Amino acid sequence: MLAVAAGSEHLTRAMRSLEAAFLIGVEGVTEIWLVRHADCYRDVVVAEDPPLSAVGRDQAERLGQRVRRMKPAAVYSSPYRRATETAHAITDHVRVDERLVEMALEIDEDGTLDFQETPDSAVTRMRSVLDDVIREHHGERVVIVSHGGAIIACLTDVMHLEPGRLRMLPYYTSISTVRVLGDRWMVGSLGDVAHLEAPPVQPLRRLRRHLPTRGKDKTTSP
Repeated sequence: MLAVAAGSEHLTRAMRSLEAAFLIGVEGVTEIWLVRHADCYRDVVVAEDPPLSAVGRDQAERLGQRVRRMKPAAVYSSPYRRATETAHAITDHVRVDERLVEMALEIDEDGTLDFQETPDSAVTRMRSVLDDVIREHHGERVVIVSHGGAIIACLTDVMHLEPGRLRMLPYYTSISTVRVLGDRWMVGSLGDVAHLEAPPVQPLRRLRRHLPTRGKDKTTSP
């Protein structure tokens, strides 16, 4: 029994050391949730700055239910409608930052995307946002609603990868987390969409007890 207890203590210390190395549960850590906007293309009627689609509104509602439980200190958003509408599903108090826009791109006649902004420029732009957020919200959890290309640029920087090496596109309302303490930056998760895989949370309805009225017949029909 003593050997088992000693082994358990060693394992506990090892796990705590591992969590500390990745800034999990460490005091003073700033946690940033990078969220891609909800879907806006399923029933798009305007090509420029489209609102959320019906599917996107459902995605945003599920996201909001999940994020509100974590009580973020602030929610930032790109100025585009698809981002602000997603952010407003979380809270009414949304801070819009022009630097959170998508990487500048053009769409050719054949539907090919042509990015007009260099990856280095996008990295610098997004890093400036994160630096400002960390200064203002030290030790807090903050949500940033942005766009796929901009989020990839940010994650590429945090992971010390060369531009183009992170081969992924965050899904709609996916959450990627970054933890920061001093000069230490850690990625906690990539493209988490657990809120979309679970059924939506339905509000509890108060059950009304149907009691017989005093003085009236208590019999009921079948």
